Formats: sequence, C-alpha cells, structure tokens
Amino acid sequence: MLESVLKRDRVVVATGTFAVVALAWAYLIYLAVGVGEMGPGMAMAQMRPWTVTDFGLMFLMWAVMMVGMMVPTAFPMILMFATINRSRREADAPYVSTGLFLSSYLLVWTLFAAAATLANWALHANELLTTMMGRSASNYLGAGLLIAAGLFQWSPLKTVCLSHCRSPMSFLMGDWRDGSWGAFSMGFRHGSYCLGCCWVLMGLLFVLGIMNLLWIAFLAGFVLLEKAAPGGRIISGVSGLRLIVWGAVLAAGLLA
Repeated sequence: MLESVLKRDRVVVATGTFAVVALAWAYLIYLAVGVGEMGPGMAMAQMRPWTVTDFGLMFLMWAVMMVGMMVPTAFPMILMFATINRSRREADAPYVSTGLFLSSYLLVWTLFAAAATLANWALHANELLTTMMGRSASNYLGAGLLIAAGLFQWSPLKTVCLSHCRSPMSFLMGDWRDGSWGAFSMGFRHGSYCLGCCWVLMGLLFVLGIMNLLWIAFLAGFVLLEKAAPGGRIISGVSGLRLIVWGAVLAAGLLA
C-alpha cells in the first residue's frame, strides 16, 4: 500500500515539475522567436537606455530562464524530498511542504536573476553587448569570462557545492528540518549550494548569447550531467580545461 502511494506521489511531483519547466521553456521560445524576427532597426532600438519596463521584462526573462534551466537539475532532489515526506506522513512523523521547498529553492535563483539583470544593464549601458539580449560585443570580455569560468570549475567552492548537489539523500538526512520554516530553510540551503556550483557558468550566456536557446539548453544539460552523471567531478574538471583553452585561444588571437 505504502509503495503504491509513494509511486503516485512521485508521479504527481514529476508531472507538476514538468509542467513548470515546460511553461518556462515555452516563454523562452516565445522570446527567442521575437528576438529572431527583429530587423536591424529593432536591434538598433535595443541599444537605447533602459526604461523601468525594460528592467522589469529583463528580470522576468532571467527569472524564467533560471526556472527552465535549474529546476530539471534539482529534480532528483525534489523527488527524493517528496518520497521522504510521504514516508514521514505515513509514519505520523512531522512532514513539510514539497512546494515550499521548491519555492525557496527558486527564490535563490530569483535573487540571482536580479543580479544578472543588473549585470545585463551595466554591460548594455557600456555598449559591451551587441543588443539588449545579445552576446558580448567585446572579445576581451568574452576571453576573460571563459577563462574565469574555466578556473572556477577547479575551485574549492565548486568542489564543495557540487558534492552537496550530487548527494540528495546525504543532504536531506543531514539537513532535515521540520515545519514550514524547515522546508523553506532546506530549499534555500540547497538552492545556495546550486548557486555556488553554477553561477559562473550562467555568466557564459553573456559570451554565448543571452537568448541563444541552443546554448541555454546545452548549459542546462551540462549542469544536470555534473550533478547526476557518474564522474560528475571529472566532467567538471575537463570542461574547466576546455574553457580555459577556449578563452586563451581567443585572447591570443586578440594579442597577435
């Protein structure tokens, strides 16, 4: 009986998570199509100073992008959380809200979206982006971001945060807190580890194209591999070397 209930709960959680991610990607595709249909005149219009509306729409874009990219990478943790929750409920032990856990996880990435929006504005204001949602207009900036991301892949912070993200059961057993505040705290803590693991990689969108859906999907898939695939730390290290070489080649070309 308990096994069938747990299976049903996992289906409900998986369906809800899929729906959230699907809506996020639908919005991103809608934006990308709109950007792709803009003519040169519209692209030039995007180089004007930002308005309050621009700030709001850009923040929304970054926030939705983080949902589309990061919720799939947190799915193993969310599923494990829901399973433990149901087991505790069946045993009449205190349980907490899976929805609240996910909401506080997303709060972390919403705060990151606000920081990314400010960075987006600063680069745009200094004419370092090709358009408002384009890529870096400076090869020097691009080379620096690539090398920084590569070095970060080898940093102690990356190692610590990735190890927590790769161990859902260990995290929940060691950090479980009862009550609504406990659910919020656990989600926020896990989101913080996720942010510590991936924030520099998100900065690569300023090099690859903020609304380049292929690169967005690639980065999301890469983060999922780091967290879930066997040898994730090796994947991280190899990617770091490649990013450093990519940035060094770009920098060498500029200095030649």
